[in-house]
Amino acid sequence: MYVGIDVGTSVVKAAAFDGGGRQLAVESRPVELSLHGGFVEQDMDEVYGAVVDVLGKLTGRVPGPVELAGLTGQGDGVWLVDGEGRPVRSALSWMDGRAHELLDQWLADGTFETVFRRTGGAMFPGSPGPLLAWLDRYDPKSLDAAAAAVYCKDMVFQRLTGAARARTDVSDASMPFLDPRARSYDNRVVELLGLTHRRRLLPPVGDPITTGEAREGLPSGTRLSNGPYDLPACALGAGVTEPGDGLLIVGTCLAALVATTELDLSGEPAGLYISTDRHGHRLRAMPAMVGTAALDWVLSTTGVTHAEVDELLASTPPGAHGVRVLPYFAPSGERAPFVEPHLRAELSGVSLETTPADLIRATCEGIGYAARHCLEAAGLTGALAVCGGGTRSPAWMQLLADVLGRPLRVVEGEVGARGAVLAAAERYGVSLDAGEWTEPTAIVEPDSGRSAYYSKGFEEHLGRLDVARGRAGR
Repeated sequence: MYVGIDVGTSVVKAAAFDGGGRQLAVESRPVELSLHGGFVEQDMDEVYGAVVDVLGKLTGRVPGPVELAGLTGQGDGVWLVDGEGRPVRSALSWMDGRAHELLDQWLADGTFETVFRRTGGAMFPGSPGPLLAWLDRYDPKSLDAAAAAVYCKDMVFQRLTGAARARTDVSDASMPFLDPRARSYDNRVVELLGLTHRRRLLPPVGDPITTGEAREGLPSGTRLSNGPYDLPACALGAGVTEPGDGLLIVGTCLAALVATTELDLSGEPAGLYISTDRHGHRLRAMPAMVGTAALDWVLSTTGVTHAEVDELLASTPPGAHGVRVLPYFAPSGERAPFVEPHLRAELSGVSLETTPADLIRATCEGIGYAARHCLEAAGLTGALAVCGGGTRSPAWMQLLADVLGRPLRVVEGEVGARGAVLAAAERYGVSLDAGEWTEPTAIVEPDSGRSAYYSKGFEEHLGRLDVARGRAGR
């Protein structure tokens, strides 16, 4: 069997697949996020313990040799580790907002745009550049004590394999320090962010991705590869490799990805270019800050369960009786397809006659409009796959197809873990049929009438967003 490990923001998962890509079993375990005053942190030992736990349970359920394993996980943030991969302090999550003042300064003085024009990465508060600069200013002792500032999967890989030195890969390194042409760190960017004296903390980039043998969690000696991180891993797992084809991940983070061989560093700085193991092939990524988390907040506030969503979406018409939602709920604002750290969610058109169904439909429509905005900015021209927790709602998938005005190739199951296995197989020269592994589970066609309605609604959404961004930028 083949094992994919996906170290998510709120859930750690491990999935087993047979040689044809059929998912045999999944084990998962939730992990905690600590949120306080815009700070969002995670306990690295808890995260690593969850990885070992789910791997032990998975291999116990599906006995037999593990041919190889692939590792992926959440990107961005800062995970400070010592020489053995153990935590120096709590990890700073990609959702963290503490560095927004530094980002405001870089937006004002041109540093933000200069970095984008060099690397194709539009920094946001939870990306490594701002967070490292914040730590250098306010918690230098943690940086002094660290051997490396890595990403989530890198910490896990080092501890699973006992590697002598932390490494990352080109996908995680893409934000914000990697020169996408040279595929190595741009020292001028390090200098611009005031981090030259911390340069030693940036881990070496494995190109191609680093491999090793597991000594914990998996059977001893199991071949393991480190990366790519979850966004490009999902693209692989959904079969998105041809230029122009795209993927929409409807998860905690709403991420739009489009495969490309181009590198266009003009236009409004937003999103990032994610380098892949295939030289010259990249993903133009527009990872918005909030996806299913916005709907979860509304469900919690209205006392509605996930099981009721489909019925409620069917009970109110497109347009939700005039209720509109700008779904920018993240405490650190938005990062794609624009960067505005101070943008917040807005609800309008609400009255005493508004029902929970109206609020839920309006939220789903708002997320759909945000997805369309991201996909258009990323340059989608081909087929569109969709994955993530949102795919469990058929009514929401139909709504998304209508809002986007295009068919959706729904890919269910553990798509990130699947992509991690495909990346590992490529790295080790193991022949797997990628087409068979990435076959969609359903195709959702848009309704032409509703798509025409939502096309006008999208233009209205952009108008409301312009006004909200004007207020946020004051």
